[in-house]
Amino acid sequence: MNTKLRELPVDERIKLVEELWDSIASDQKVLPLTDEQKAELDKRLDAYEVDRNRGRIATESITEIRRKL
Repeated sequence: MNTKLRELPVDERIKLVEELWDSIASDQKVLPLTDEQKAELDKRLDAYEVDRNRGRIATESITEIRRKL
């Protein structure tokens, strides 16, 4: 790791990572999907069309995962 980066406090390094991630996320259309990813998305859309199951609220899933840990 760059020595100058290590000199920054952890909270500042985390902020840099968040900003970097946000910049990547905003450019995600630049990254094409693989054929496998497209197939998986099609499979999930087809399953949704059949059962209309919207899944669960994320907080419910997280609570269940934490309970199992």
